[in-house]
Amino acid sequence: MKQTRAILSLILVSGSLGLTLAYAEQDNPSRGGGDHITVNGVPISNTLIDLVTENQVTQGKTPGPQLEQQVKTNLIALSAVSQEAVKEGLDQDPKIRAQLEFTREQILMQALGSHYAKEHPIKDEELKAEYDQLKAALGNKEYLAEHILVADEATAKTIIAELDKGANFETLAKEKSIDTGSKDHGGKLEWAAPAVFDKSFADALVQLKKGQTTQTPVHSRFGYHIIRLLDERPLQPPPFDSVKNRLSQDKQQQAFGQYAQQLVKNAKVSGQ
Repeated sequence: MKQTRAILSLILVSGSLGLTLAYAEQDNPSRGGGDHITVNGVPISNTLIDLVTENQVTQGKTPGPQLEQQVKTNLIALSAVSQEAVKEGLDQDPKIRAQLEFTREQILMQALGSHYAKEHPIKDEELKAEYDQLKAALGNKEYLAEHILVADEATAKTIIAELDKGANFETLAKEKSIDTGSKDHGGKLEWAAPAVFDKSFADALVQLKKGQTTQTPVHSRFGYHIIRLLDERPLQPPPFDSVKNRLSQDKQQQAFGQYAQQLVKNAKVSGQ
């Protein structure tokens, strides 16, 4: 039973890391990093143990001796099974080799991304400027609204006529709206700044007074809206320090994306 559980755990570990461990096993058997466990003479390094342990912690596992022992057990099983695959010649299968090569290139790309971020840190002044720009774009108010979204203008006009006769907005939203994210809530949306919405939706929304409903259908890329303003309040954007890390990550991703595009542009490609 314990062996069965170990194999099941092994499958979970392998799945969570993709083919990374399989690549490590196939391409670099010695692996370095202070080897002290061997399986059929093939060492398992502390580096690999640490790598898998860190991966498990990021997935919510509690760090400690118990987790480390579990990781070691899983890696021993993984090594034994993958060695058998090599004995069967599966490492020579073109599809398997292609998978390993693809995984290798993905790992190297991620490594280059991390290296690039370290070599090109985003300055606080840049992040603050980005924050101020986003803050200005959001405006100084946020709105609580509900809407009914339909596919055509004629249906929207019919719904407006029903509302004018006293029909309940929330009931019509549940019955006729095609917005699956809000219809079950009577068309109610979350508090949001106008910049979050399509321009036509935002323009119509800010013209409404509390309790008012648009008297003509509002067309957007999603369809035709009937909008009702429930409330409005001053916008309180999150403090800079609370979003600084997220802004930094976004800027780093953008910068690396541009760098990667330039690498692709400069690459010499033949036989495409």
